[in-house]
Amino acid sequence: MSTPHNAAQMGDIAETVLLPGDPLRAKFIAENFLENVKQFNGVRNMFGFTGTYRGLPVSVMGTGMGCPSIGIYSYELIHFYNVKNLIRIGSCGAMTDKLNLNDIVMAIGASTDSNYAHQYQLPGAFAATASYKLLKEAQEIAEENGFPYTVGNVLSSDVFYGETESWKIWAKMGVLAAEMESFALYCNAARAGVNALGIFTVSDSMVTHEEMSAEARQVGFTNMMKVALEVAYREGMGNRG
Repeated sequence: MSTPHNAAQMGDIAETVLLPGDPLRAKFIAENFLENVKQFNGVRNMFGFTGTYRGLPVSVMGTGMGCPSIGIYSYELIHFYNVKNLIRIGSCGAMTDKLNLNDIVMAIGASTDSNYAHQYQLPGAFAATASYKLLKEAQEIAEENGFPYTVGNVLSSDVFYGETESWKIWAKMGVLAAEMESFALYCNAARAGVNALGIFTVSDSMVTHEEMSAEARQVGFTNMMKVALEVAYREGMGNRG
């Protein structure tokens, strides 16, 4: 059955989905890493594809920018299409000089300035965290391939063009990098009892002011993509059991 934002039918989407913000990055992954690809969604040009990676089904779908957007798409994937593993693959801005362009960041937790968790009416602040199982697999894969990576906290911010340099305050708390979606993804996954992980490539630095081009962001980041695909493969093999 389709939703207001997804034209897929039940069975069109694999249990593990890679979630880049950019729908054209989803298209790039499908065309360059998957076999037997079928497009399942084009509503609002938010492309989604299912194919096979090393013989096992994997899906990839764009999510757009910000907590509200990924909140919608991940909720539908979980509750209407029975997705069990959601792996966000995106860009991030470094908040520390210890990170270089193209480094991989794995988000064990996501801080936020968003009000997304207000809907749960919790009696305090929710600590949004990754699924340890997926994180452990991603670390092992990065190490096996010699990919530079760092594990830590990221900031899922509602603000891209800020009036202040508030990122410096977050950096004092050890937050590694800024992005815009993981907090909502982790909340949705936690509430539904499924797995989620955010993996990022450093595309720019707030410290050094270096940055990658838009084209490089769209078609680059292949190390991050390979890590995410291998995590999806291990999850698929585990299900075959």
